[in-house]
Amino acid sequence: MEKVKNCDVGEGRLPCCAPLALSAIPAQGRNGPRYDSGKSLARGTLFPELDLPLGNIVNSTVPDVPAAELMALDFAAHDLSLYLDTHPDDGEAFAVYKELLKLAETGRKRYTERFGPVTKTELRDAAHYNWLKDPWPWEYGKED
Repeated sequence: MEKVKNCDVGEGRLPCCAPLALSAIPAQGRNGPRYDSGKSLARGTLFPELDLPLGNIVNSTVPDVPAAELMALDFAAHDLSLYLDTHPDDGEAFAVYKELLKLAETGRKRYTERFGPVTKTELRDAAHYNWLKDPWPWEYGKED
């Protein structure tokens, strides 16, 4: 029976000679290439250098739904904001980030006008509660 080390609260309980796991996070370069917003959504990252699929399983297509453009823009903006958290002085990336935010805002307005609110917080100026109305966005153009 292996001797167990008693640890303080928040440290867990491990055998004295327990092997430790080492995590590795790839270092991201500055001003590296970027996928377009649609491909970044399918791949799960805006940056090809961080595109390291688990088990070599690769998503290659974006879903064909009306919200796909909006999802891609929101995803690209969020992923770029994560990059900016570690590279705040990258002016070019910040300019791209601001442009993505503008495109996402325009896309959200266009989507909302056609299909209704994206989130419930957008109902704050609505005349009535219209969150759950038919058809759902993925049902537009669907053959009966």
